[in-house]
Amino acid sequence: MIITSLLDTDLYKFSMMQVVLHQFPAAQVEYRYQCRTPNINLSEWIDEIRDEVKALCQLRFTQEELDYLRSLRFIKSDFVDFLGLFHLPEKCISITEGEKPGEISVSVKGPWLHTILFEIPVLAIINEVYFRNVCKDPGWEEGRKRLQSKMKLVIDDPALEHFRVAEYGTRRRFSRQWHEEVLITMKEQMAPHFAGTSNVWLAMKHGVTPLGTMGHEYLQACQALGPRLRDSQVFAFEVWAREYRGDLGIALSDVYGMDAFLRDFDMYFCKLFDGARHDSGDPYDWGERLLAHYAANRVDPRTKTLVFSDALTIPKAIDLAKHFAGRCQVSFGIGTNLTNDLGHEPLQIVMKMVRCNGQPVAKVSDAPEKTMCDDPAYLAYLRQVFNLPPA
Repeated sequence: MIITSLLDTDLYKFSMMQVVLHQFPAAQVEYRYQCRTPNINLSEWIDEIRDEVKALCQLRFTQEELDYLRSLRFIKSDFVDFLGLFHLPEKCISITEGEKPGEISVSVKGPWLHTILFEIPVLAIINEVYFRNVCKDPGWEEGRKRLQSKMKLVIDDPALEHFRVAEYGTRRRFSRQWHEEVLITMKEQMAPHFAGTSNVWLAMKHGVTPLGTMGHEYLQACQALGPRLRDSQVFAFEVWAREYRGDLGIALSDVYGMDAFLRDFDMYFCKLFDGARHDSGDPYDWGERLLAHYAANRVDPRTKTLVFSDALTIPKAIDLAKHFAGRCQVSFGIGTNLTNDLGHEPLQIVMKMVRCNGQPVAKVSDAPEKTMCDDPAYLAYLRQVFNLPPA
């Protein structure tokens, strides 16, 4: 089967899940899948996808996996005890034919604590089922050549002594086999430039650092879980700080756009969090604004980390590293361009939270195509509350 371990997912799913266990154990949520790539026929293989998801729901954490999670400094023992009893509930996921020919519809609905781990492996399953049926000749050698050329750009440049890149490509990987080969190759040939991976299973298996903090769904859910909508971003950061006490200190900046983030990310948060992550909009403008914001709040930007993770390539990451060199610390997470670059067009697929406790939730991105909400009236209200420009 495609997924053979519940650790075959991104670390931030576990960091968010621990917060859910301790702070929001009764929250009910709904996720919805979307394919942004036009004219993709997935319904032909819907039974394959269903079979893979059925197998996913039979998995349990092994003792070795639980021991590994327990060894991570920020994972608490009661959370690991909970995971020892955990499995993904098959009754909470629905996979049907979509409205348009060739489309599929995937929705997940149920307790947040029990459904949060669906997103990443389900997307990985859809990707691998699609590519193993469409690309009978994957072109492994072409992929290896492309990977070598990317690594060479970093290894051969003496100005990149402190350049660090992490692999973030689980959800859109070509296949599990290729994902693992990419990680092994980067670990062996790019050290010390290879920072680690978001994938917990590969981190455990190959002795590399697992990386990740919070995702969009966490801040979205806080729209329904916080005291009032306008304070939901502040509420999310405060709850996170209460849970991790200074650990996992990278704040996500693009659930309401950069203007709203900077309004809420005051001197307290500037000093408390280690940095912020960019995931939409112009990265140069974002970085310049954040550095100016730190300076205005009497924080030395050189002590803070800017994490870039939006559709990055190695050349773009190198250019960003040189642009911000000496002014702050920078880190890069590259996904699709590493784990699905064999000469075939990757699928642009996502699965986002759309409701929490029966209330619509939304992500309002600096990149309009990344905005996701199934309730136009709520989206308009959210824009008004956060003083955001109309779509």
